[in-house]
Amino acid sequence: MDRTRSGVFAALIAFFLWGVLPVFWKHLAFLPPVSIVAQRTLWSLVLLFPLVAFSKQRGEFFNGLRQPRAYGWHALSGLMLSSNWLLYVWATLHNHVIEVALGYYLNPFLNMLFGTLWFGERHNRWQLSAIGLALVGLCFQIPAVNGFPWITLVIALTFALYAVVRKVAPLGSLSGLTLETLLLAPVALGWLLWHSPSLPEAFGGTWPNAWLVISSGAATATPLFFFGYATRTIRLTTLGVLQFLAPTLQFLIGWQVYHEPMSPLRLTSFSFVWLAIAVYALDAWRGAMARPVQAAPEP
Repeated sequence: MDRTRSGVFAALIAFFLWGVLPVFWKHLAFLPPVSIVAQRTLWSLVLLFPLVAFSKQRGEFFNGLRQPRAYGWHALSGLMLSSNWLLYVWATLHNHVIEVALGYYLNPFLNMLFGTLWFGERHNRWQLSAIGLALVGLCFQIPAVNGFPWITLVIALTFALYAVVRKVAPLGSLSGLTLETLLLAPVALGWLLWHSPSLPEAFGGTWPNAWLVISSGAATATPLFFFGYATRTIRLTTLGVLQFLAPTLQFLIGWQVYHEPMSPLRLTSFSFVWLAIAVYALDAWRGAMARPVQAAPEP
């Protein structure tokens, strides 16, 4: 029970931080999106490696470096993660925060489907109805954006697959995240060396910009660390319910802070998704109320 509570708390921290991070990435608009992702990868590694070296997961991490299986799984999770990062940053800088929010709204429903496919999690008719409503909302997005909603779908798919891979990957939250960033680091460093004419330009040309670039490591690693812990301690379905916090904050930021357009069709699309969330949350509440309450042990 204590482990489950800590997993829920870790998930809430991760999703709150992800919800407000579009504001941070907007301040890095002086760099191209690929360079932002490369910088956040390298500075995440600078932060993570000392943490894992002096933590209880030190032995697990260095043992993992000798396991081909660990390299395979965490290379795959790193690929999913970097793809999600790149599209997320690109979309944020190009005023598609609301589409990103819809992708993260849909991501929990993909978690539910993948939980059934790979981990044997079962869903009742209310949960299946919620998935159906979410898909209807996605269909309304096609006329709302005058085309195929590829940003929304790729955001949802890559992050759902990342959660699946992290659940079965052999290393824990901190050591696994460190190995992922270690595997991504050579690609990130190569990109920066090839595409940055000078060191000052790689850091935005000013000290305030340089500090923003350096802090991207903490902005990246902190929510991922909490998310990695949560994926290993709670069910993917539970993770999906909690995950609605992040896109709600992103939606409000995109709409109210950056004034992205909210057409009637787009609002209809989100309304179906919100209805899906309400159905799923109500079913989760009914299930919790139906469980027998265990009596506390006598002293």
